Amino acid sequence: MEPLGAEVWVLDAALEQIVLVRHPWRGLVPPGGRVEPGECPREGAARELAEETGLRPGLSKHPAAVAVRSFGPGVPETLSLSYAAIGDPEQPLVAEEGQHAAWMRLDLGWESCFPDDLLRVRAYVELLRSGSVAW
Repeated sequence: MEPLGAEVWVLDAALEQIVLVRHPWRGLVPPGGRVEPGECPREGAARELAEETGLRPGLSKHPAAVAVRSFGPGVPETLSLSYAAIGDPEQPLVAEEGQHAAWMRLDLGWESCFPDDLLRVRAYVELLRSGSVAW
């Protein structure tokens, strides 16, 4: 399916925080973007994460979630794969120009054009905590 998108849910080791990027009109979203030709989705997710935050943690082997959605009015639906990673909140975030990056608490929530993202991340965290998802 073209285009193909990928993002990363960077969580802290306690599974209480996530890194989000303030997109100009989507609100707060996990770092990610379009998978470039020749890239596998995991590579694209890692590249986008590094570009948008400066972070380079190891990503989960398999996607944490998959969604089909449009990323804006008039934009075709995109297959989007979400990978997970554990990051260190003490490591400085180096945001892309115009897209502030920050750690946000999962129990507080955030404003986004994709309100179900918070529920999807929280459900994944619960699976991690229960041990039913292998890292």
